[in-house]
Amino acid sequence: MTFDFMLPYYGDVQLMQDAVRSVLAQTDPDFRLVVIDDGKEPDVPGWFAELGDERVHYLRNEQNLGITKNFQKCVSLSEADHVVIMGCDDLLHPHYLETVRKIIDANPGIGMVQPGVEVIDGDGNVAYGLADQTKRRLYAPKVDGRRVMGGEELATSVLRGNWLYFPSICWRGEALRKVNFRDDYSVIQDLALVVDLLEAGERMVIDETTTVFRYRRHAVSESSVQAFSGTRFTEAERYFSAVAARMDARGWPRAARAARFHSASRLHALTMLPGALRRGHREGLRTLTRHAFTAGRRADG
Repeated sequence: MTFDFMLPYYGDVQLMQDAVRSVLAQTDPDFRLVVIDDGKEPDVPGWFAELGDERVHYLRNEQNLGITKNFQKCVSLSEADHVVIMGCDDLLHPHYLETVRKIIDANPGIGMVQPGVEVIDGDGNVAYGLADQTKRRLYAPKVDGRRVMGGEELATSVLRGNWLYFPSICWRGEALRKVNFRDDYSVIQDLALVVDLLEAGERMVIDETTTVFRYRRHAVSESSVQAFSGTRFTEAERYFSAVAARMDARGWPRAARAARFHSASRLHALTMLPGALRRGHREGLRTLTRHAFTAGRRADG
């Protein structure tokens, strides 16, 4: 059973190096790490050359591809039976791979593994903000130990509120490469991938027995115009409308209703309204208000 850690990189060099070190510190040494650099930081290629670890493969894109195409490239270049597409600022616990391998051994053919995750802030301190508390209390299924979910049950759950930590998930490589990320999403592409795999018949193990991944949650900057422009919610509306129609066609009515209501996404937009108001971002206010207070309807009703 082979494993690839695929690391799409752009941004902070130190955080990326810490992420790489966390992979190399695995108690299970049988893996390949592929870093695909979408930036131009001058010292990065030299740092990888000095690592001298044959398990590490470093590639720099000739031109910036952007997040979605770089993610797609990660999937296309993966080769292993199982693949992790981790964030370039996240961290693995040393026993991540050892733990995930045991879960897969106990669940042959499983398409996705969501292991135990702790959330950290920009400084590396454990920090569960409102978004993560909401995920755990309102949207994540109740799991005592391990639980296998799939089909309409899991689709309904994640469309209601995406409680998954995408960079921590281990994917069955063959299924991942067959589906890959959709071209037309840049923010909600992780949810779209999971739902596509569920439609293809894949299932997920959710493991709460031990924490093996540190997911970094950066604070939203008040100075960021994009943070309050509402553009991410325009994409979300387009996705939820399309996937609701697909769920209806598939005969998954509960999942279709969850997509049309998309309660977590609407709550997120609601929490962004005060910041947009403070900034006087009129277009953002309109987009956020529409998304927060308008649930989708069936085309026939």
